[in-house]
Amino acid sequence: MKCPNCGCLDSRVIDSRTTLEKDIIRRRRECLSCHHRFTTVEHIEVIQPMVVKKDGRREPFDPDKMMRGLRRACEKRPVSIDALEKIVVRIQQEIQDGGEKEIPTWKIGEKVMAALHSLDDVAYVRFASVYREFKDIEEFLSELQELLKNQNKAAKD
Repeated sequence: MKCPNCGCLDSRVIDSRTTLEKDIIRRRRECLSCHHRFTTVEHIEVIQPMVVKKDGRREPFDPDKMMRGLRRACEKRPVSIDALEKIVVRIQQEIQDGGEKEIPTWKIGEKVMAALHSLDDVAYVRFASVYREFKDIEEFLSELQELLKNQNKAAKD
């Protein structure tokens, strides 16, 4: 950290304190050259990636948009809002941990579908029908048959 008094880049931390929200750290420092004391403030910078749409457009990642899609898929289903919020937080964390500056919509959609698949089969099929843009009843039936095949396999194990 650059000393505001002499410009030296060497300092030592004397004291560190976090705010109540624990998102800001105040550090008291001492310059190793001139012994001037000064305070720095650090905060965590969360940069949301840009979402690359199917048509090539880019827009900022919006967890609220994901929540709206989940709520729509789970409408009139025995799925709590708390469970949906956990899905959104987990996927958002996975995306941030991935460190990508851009993420295609299909990657987000696959994460949402995987979460719904283990949560509620009807919500999964509803979401899949919109996300995969089923063109006809055959595509819809194919997805249902795959779902039934996986359920039967899981029941045997």
